[in-house]
Amino acid sequence: MGFGGFEELAVWQKSRLLKLEIRELVKSFPPEEKYRLTDQLIRSSRSICSQIAEGHGRSTWAEKIRFCVIARGSLSELLNHLIDAFDESLIPEEKLIYFKNKITEVEKMLNGYISYLEKRAKS
Repeated sequence: MGFGGFEELAVWQKSRLLKLEIRELVKSFPPEEKYRLTDQLIRSSRSICSQIAEGHGRSTWAEKIRFCVIARGSLSELLNHLIDAFDESLIPEEKLIYFKNKITEVEKMLNGYISYLEKRAKS
C-alpha cells in the first residue's frame, strides 16, 4: 500500500464510479422524490467513499477496519434504497440487477481490503 492517499485505493476508485452512476440514475427520478429516495440514494452512495477515505486517514488498524465496516453497511443501505426504487417503479428490474452486481463487486473488494487490514493489524 505504501504511503499513498486514499484516492489510490482500488476499492475507493470503484466506489467513486458507483457513486457517479447513482448520481446519473437519480436525475430521471420525479421531483417529488428529491427529498426522499433521491436524497437517500445520493447520501448512501457518498457515504461509501467517505467512510473508506476516513478510515484510511485513521491511525490505528482497528479504526481503519471499523470505518470500512461502516462503508460495507452503506453498501447494504444503497442496495435497499435501490430495491425501494424498483418497488416504486422508478427503475426497471434490469437496472436493479445491474446495480446489485456493481454493489457486490465493491463489497468483494471492500472485504478483501478489510482482510488485508486485519492481517496488518495482527503483524
